[in-house]
Amino acid sequence: MAQIMAIVTMEKDRVGGGAPIFVVDKEEELQRLSFLLEKTLDANAHDLKNGTMILVKH
Repeated sequence: MAQIMAIVTMEKDRVGGGAPIFVVDKEEELQRLSFLLEKTLDANAHDLKNGTMILVKH
């Protein structure tokens, strides 16, 4: 079963839940932090195309 390990977003009011949430200001920072966490957490980054990426461990 997949588990959401983290959320990286530019829209802090649109996300919630039990996973760690990282709030960024710019698209470039969203991409950079998501891919850094992807490697660190050994997870897959999924772009939701709304200013939010989720990191999922499969």
